[in-house]
Amino acid sequence: MAFTHCGVVLLGLLGVLSHGNASGLLELSLGKFRNVLLNQTNPVEAVIRNIASNVTVIIFQVHAQQSDVVISFDKNPSVNSSGTGVDKGLVSILRPQQTICTWYLQSLDASQVLSTAISIPYMEKDPIPGGCNLEFDLEVDPNIYLDYTLVDIHIKFAPANLGYTRGANPPSCDSGTGQSSRWRLHYDVYQYFLPENDLSEMVLMNHIRKMSEVQSIKANGFKMLTLTTDDKTNVYFSSLPGQGVIYNVIVWDPLWNTSAAYIPVHTYACSFADLVANCSSLNLFFMGFVFAGFFFFVFITRVTSLGYDERLILTAVAGITGGLFLVASWWRFGSVLLCMFIIGLVLGFLFSSTVFFTPLGDYRVFRDDVVFWVTFSSVALMIPVLFVGCPRILNILASGVVGSYTVILAIACYIYTSLAYITLDLLRRILNDYFNRAYTNVPFQTNDFIILSVWAMLALSGVTVQLRRERSEVPFPPHPYLTWKRERERRSTNVLDPSHHIPPLRERIHNKLLHIKDFFQKEQPAGERTPLLL
Repeated sequence: MAFTHCGVVLLGLLGVLSHGNASGLLELSLGKFRNVLLNQTNPVEAVIRNIASNVTVIIFQVHAQQSDVVISFDKNPSVNSSGTGVDKGLVSILRPQQTICTWYLQSLDASQVLSTAISIPYMEKDPIPGGCNLEFDLEVDPNIYLDYTLVDIHIKFAPANLGYTRGANPPSCDSGTGQSSRWRLHYDVYQYFLPENDLSEMVLMNHIRKMSEVQSIKANGFKMLTLTTDDKTNVYFSSLPGQGVIYNVIVWDPLWNTSAAYIPVHTYACSFADLVANCSSLNLFFMGFVFAGFFFFVFITRVTSLGYDERLILTAVAGITGGLFLVASWWRFGSVLLCMFIIGLVLGFLFSSTVFFTPLGDYRVFRDDVVFWVTFSSVALMIPVLFVGCPRILNILASGVVGSYTVILAIACYIYTSLAYITLDLLRRILNDYFNRAYTNVPFQTNDFIILSVWAMLALSGVTVQLRRERSEVPFPPHPYLTWKRERERRSTNVLDPSHHIPPLRERIHNKLLHIKDFFQKEQPAGERTPLLL
C-alpha cells in the first residue's frame, strides 16, 4: 500500500510538471486524460485550444477519489455555473468560430487532492446529456447524482436533448413527443466493478477512464437496463459496502444512431473515515436457531424502533429458544415430519436465495412483490416436498450445505466476498419496502471463485462423510423420550436387573438433600462420656 501511495503522488507530480500546473495553467487535449493536483487556495485554469469547427459540444469532467472538487466556468464559482463533488462535469456549448474553452478547478480540502480530468468532444448529431434538465442547478447538467445507504444505491440524472449545430437554438424539450423530439432517445445504464479489496487512488484513476467514453463504456461496462423517455431517470442498485463501483449512462439517438456519455460516478458505499471501524450432533438446534432467529429479526425490525445491538441480542435469544424448542419437540414427540420440514425450509430458503442471486433475480417481472414472493416461496417449498420420501438425505444435505455456508459468512466478516449477499439481499428485500426497485448485480472476482470452491469442498466433504457414517445406521432411531420410557418400564419389571433395586429418582434426590443438610448441621453435645467397664 505504501508503494501504491508513492506511485500516485509521483504520477500526480509528473502530471503537474508536464502540463505547467505549477503556474496554475493546465493545457488539455480533446479525449486525453490528465492527472492534476488541486488545492483550495490556487484554482487551476484548464484550457483547450484549436478546437475543430465540426465539434459543437465539449463535456469537461474531473474525478477524485474521496475529496470534493469544484469545477466552474468562472474563476469565482456560482451556483448556476459550477459543480461540486468527487465526479463532476460541465457541458460547453460552442459558439460559431469558437476555438478555445476554459474551465477552473480547485479542491475544498486544505491539502492537495489528486484528480484526473478529460474533455470529450461531440458533433451536431450527437445527443447532449442533461440538455433538458429541469431539476438541478446547471442549465445543461451531464452529471449523475448518487446517494447510498447500507441497503441500496440510488442514481439519477437529467434527461438529454437532441444535438444541434453551432449558433442554432436548442430543440424544445416539451414540444411534442414524436420521433422528431427528444422523446426518441434511449438511455443505457452501465455498471463497472473495481477490483475487490483495493481502495487505492491509482486503481480508481485507471479504471474511471474505462467508463468515460461511449466505446470504452460498451467494451468494459455491464449494461444493466435500458430506459426510454417514458421512464423516470433514476435507478436503484443493491449496496455493496467496501466494493468500488462505477456507474454511467449512454444516451442513444436511434434516428441518427449516435450516442453520448454522461459523467461517470463512483462509490464504495461507505465512508473512508469508517473503514477501520468496520456443532454436528446439535444439527436440530442449529436449524432451529437459524429458522427462529431469522423470522424474529425480521419481526422486531418491522414493528419496533430498537437499535441494531438490541435487535441482535434479542435475535440471539430467540434463536436459542427456537433451537431448544426444536430439540425438545424431537426429544419428547419424535416428530420426523415437523423437524424435517423446518430443516427443509432452511435449505429451501438458501436454495431459493441462490436462484435469485443469479441474473434471474434482476428480471423486471420480479420487481412486483407478489410475483417475487410467490415464486420465491414456491422454490423454497420445493425442497422439503421433493425430499419428503427420503428425510435422512434431506437432513444430511441441509447440514452439509447450510453449515458450510455459515463458514462463508464467517469468512465474509474479514474478507470481502459477494457470496454473503445471497442471503443479505433477501433480508434487505424483506425489511425494506422499496428494495424491489434495486438491481442486485454484484462482482464475481478472484476472491469469490476461491471462496465458492471452499464452500463446494466443505459441502461435498460434509455430505460424503455423513453418508458413509450413517449408511449402516437406522435412518431415524426412536426419539429419546420413548427410549427413556421403555428403559424405565424394563427396570421396574425385571427384578434381576441391578437397576431395579435403585430407589426412584425422587427418593434419591431427597436423600442427597438430607446428606447436604447433615453436613452443615453442628454436632450436638452428648453429655459426660465414661469408658466402657469390662
